[in-house]
Amino acid sequence: MDHVAELVARFEATLDGEDGGDAKVEIVLELEDHLTDPRALDLFATVIADPAEYDLARIECVKILRLRPPAGAEDRRRIGRIIAAVLDPEDDYLVRQYAAMSLGPYAQDPVVFDAIATAVTGDDDVDVRHNALESVLEAGPDDRTRALLQQLTDDPELGKAATRTLREWR
Repeated sequence: MDHVAELVARFEATLDGEDGGDAKVEIVLELEDHLTDPRALDLFATVIADPAEYDLARIECVKILRLRPPAGAEDRRRIGRIIAAVLDPEDDYLVRQYAAMSLGPYAQDPVVFDAIATAVTGDDDVDVRHNALESVLEAGPDDRTRALLQQLTDDPELGKAATRTLREWR
């Protein structure tokens, strides 16, 4: 059994709970350098998508995939959509906040962009809204992001940041 297979098997065999949760996070961190291996990426996708999974392991996967999005277009689309699905209001609030701030590299996908737009304009959690705005800024200037920021200029919470960004992008 190679190292990635061993780490995936160890993750899957680890029970949740304080010690098990910490062990899961450590395994995720070890897998970070192996994301070009489809088994590692598949585990990250599974962990992120599972609301019953240990929250800190889910957050760590999301953080890593924000900084190291998959190179392949299909994997990038798949991972972006999985992270975007975490914005569901029924999911854990902290996982949602991290997901909202991690979608910038995936915003070219219309499904992901729509999820960002929905979160930034109307999520009940103000931190999710702020973090989704960060993803909009990270996605960079284009017609869609400019239109979304224009829509936010009158928003009492995000209007100043939207206006400032539009000014900077001119």
